[in-house]
Amino acid sequence: MSSTDMLQILAESGKAGAGAPSLPKSRLLELYEQMLRTRLLDERMINLQRQGRIGFYVPSTGEEAAQIGCALATGKRDWVYPSYRVPGLHLALGASLSDMVANCFGNDADLCKGRQMPVHYAFGAQRLVSISSPIGTHIIQAVGTAWAQKLRGDKACTWAWFGDGGTSSNDFHSGMNFAGVWKAPCVMVCTNNQWAISVPLEKQTASETIACKAEAYGMPGVRVDGNDVLAVVKAATEAAERARSGSGPTLLELMTYRRGPHSSSDDPTRYRGNQADEWLRRDPILRFRKHLELIDLWSEEQEKELAERLKAEINEAVARAEKSPPPALETLFTDVYAKVPRHLREQYEDLIHREGTGHEADPDAAFPL
Repeated sequence: MSSTDMLQILAESGKAGAGAPSLPKSRLLELYEQMLRTRLLDERMINLQRQGRIGFYVPSTGEEAAQIGCALATGKRDWVYPSYRVPGLHLALGASLSDMVANCFGNDADLCKGRQMPVHYAFGAQRLVSISSPIGTHIIQAVGTAWAQKLRGDKACTWAWFGDGGTSSNDFHSGMNFAGVWKAPCVMVCTNNQWAISVPLEKQTASETIACKAEAYGMPGVRVDGNDVLAVVKAATEAAERARSGSGPTLLELMTYRRGPHSSSDDPTRYRGNQADEWLRRDPILRFRKHLELIDLWSEEQEKELAERLKAEINEAVARAEKSPPPALETLFTDVYAKVPRHLREQYEDLIHREGTGHEADPDAAFPL
């Protein structure tokens, strides 16, 4: 299969073709549940932002199969450097729904104590590295982690996630080149959703595909229907096994579409037409649901029960987050320094004193910088 061909297993009708991975029925149902949870979380968080209850959110509607399919191939000893549009990946790899919602509120329950961007999660226990807003910078960090795994003899790999826009970054070239030369055990996952904010794919690269870029770096490039969860599982599993066996990196180009805005601050109607409507029939959740129905694993009643249960889980996490207070002011110091330096200790004591006397900053005051 060349890097210009596209791996697809599920037709838009839900019918499976040749090469489907052998998965037990319970795992197929688990994949569907994870995809639907991702979609419903997106809908709820966007609604909260529109209601003014959180400040910012990055949706991933239409890209659920790419996230969940790769999560199935990710091992417990693997490290993952995510992009900021993969909430389903975090959930599928064991991140807490409550912790993710708390991050969007930036409250005391937030593991980052409100000092990271919303939807820029960090879960050390799950080896999910903190997300960085600058595009592509984490690619070289991921490759460095993969190189360290190789030096240590770990039978694991590292995953680097980025979008089509990320392939235009200097760090993409540096990371791909290093990974190819040293056969670093990593999987480079490009979620090609056709848009880098308002820049369409055709203005992003002159290459026929993104997958074909892999050839120049001495690694395989695999182009996958990113809305086909079974195709993603197959390609991601093979790439991970290749990396862990010592055969080197793989570039996966997962073809999908960003159905919604780049973020809650974006208005896509200003720069694109009705392409999102064209992708509705390729919806990854609808396609997989049709497949489950065809093999007698799913029904309308099951769909209703699952949706109600998942919505209840999300609503409970939101209710819990809204009850949490803001981060304590002293964490500005204590969460940064094990022992607060003397010159900051004075500021710390002044802050605590003013807070204790009821002093509050003027919200209309000019920002000091």
